[in-house]
Amino acid sequence: MPIRAWVACATILALCAAPAAQGRTIKISTWNLDWLTDRAAGDPALPPDVRPRDLADLRRLAAYATRLDADLVGFEEVDSATLAARLFPPGRYRIVMADDRVVQHSGLAVASGLTIERHPDLVTLDVYPPDAPHHLRAGVDVTIGDGTASLRILVVHLKAGCRDAPPADRRPACRTLDRQMAVLRDWITERQDEGVPFMVMGDFNRELTPTDPFMRALQDDGPLTLVTAGRATPCWGGAYFIDHLLLGNQARSWLQPDSLRVLTYDERDPAQARHLSDHCPVSVRLAMP
Repeated sequence: MPIRAWVACATILALCAAPAAQGRTIKISTWNLDWLTDRAAGDPALPPDVRPRDLADLRRLAAYATRLDADLVGFEEVDSATLAARLFPPGRYRIVMADDRVVQHSGLAVASGLTIERHPDLVTLDVYPPDAPHHLRAGVDVTIGDGTASLRILVVHLKAGCRDAPPADRRPACRTLDRQMAVLRDWITERQDEGVPFMVMGDFNRELTPTDPFMRALQDDGPLTLVTAGRATPCWGGAYFIDHLLLGNQARSWLQPDSLRVLTYDERDPAQARHLSDHCPVSVRLAMP
């Protein structure tokens, strides 16, 4: 065989034997930071019982954020990007936050090395009228990528007060949550129609289970993986999850088995929750293709 032909053949064989390009495994977490604000006590924007964090509290939270060591952190109840950066520092993370009219913003801390495409906030989650004295939190809608694959992410914080009641419950909180779930269902349907891998995460203020009517409604147009299904959180002594991560389309197959984790605090006295948070970070790992 001529040398040139032999070299060409060897190159083809080498290319065929080379492993396919591998994506990265990313750790994704959701963490409600419980009225993380540096406003002064008595500020009219805060409920009377809210105690702003002091410097020691912020340092403790930052230490837990370092221990969490997640690539993506969807956070809730944070007053400003400046405060978020105290936990997720520039150089390691970029901060994306909802631009809405509340103190309890939702947002996303994205590790450097991942690309970010910002989509308009899901403002329709605020189902209250424009002249309402208070407003509900918008969802943060972002597509992140690692150079080989991308993931559409929606970070939400839904209405509290309907933790386990049926959707037909006539209490205002349940009626509000029902309307928010309809908005969320529409967003999920759009992603399923587009065929893109996606995740919805955050504080749903709802004990979602596979048989919960709200969960069934979210799956009207396609299956979702509820990562917290059949589990309880050990946070502050244990309870059913209200912080959830839902996976749709191809992202369902990216979930690493048994990767669900809850980072609990070293502090065991529930009275310490006011210095940290009444929620613990909940995380999973996804193997990007």
